[in-house]
Parts: sequence; structure tokens; C-alpha cells
Amino acid sequence: MARRNRNKILVPEARQELDQLKAKVAGTTNPEQAKYEVAEEIGVPLKEGYNGKLTSEQAGKVGGRLGGNMVKELVRMAQENLRNQ
Repeated sequence: MARRNRNKILVPEARQELDQLKAKVAGTTNPEQAKYEVAEEIGVPLKEGYNGKLTSEQAGKVGGRLGGNMVKELVRMAQENLRNQ
């Protein structure tokens, strides 16, 4: 059973693009698989379904790596946009 994303974004129309960015920074084509790709890279035993045995530190490593890389990519894109203006 897939968990529904309850994060609220300021521009709901941007959800699809954010999902594509998530997949891009994780090195996959499917945004749903992004967290599993990152977890595998850093050695966190994340699996589909219940993950209640993960520590807060392990869960934070996955989310932090994914979110941090998304922010870095957004900053890079903004800098490139400013250079082109």
C-alpha cells in the first residue's frame, strides 16, 4: 500500500515537476522509487510497506539526502537562469 504524500506545496500545479526533479536527483525515472534508490546508496534497509524498525537517524538520512539534493539542484537551476538573463 503506497503512502499518500501529505506535504502541501505552495503551487499545486508544480507537483509533477517536483516529482520529476526528485527522480532526477535520485538517478531514477520513477519518483516513487527515488527514496529506495537513495536508501540503497547509503545502506539504509528501506523496503516497501512497513518500516517501523528504522531509526529516526536512518529515516532522516534518506529524506535529508533526497531533499538536500533537490534544493542543490533548484539553486543550480536558479543560478543558471540568472546567468542567462
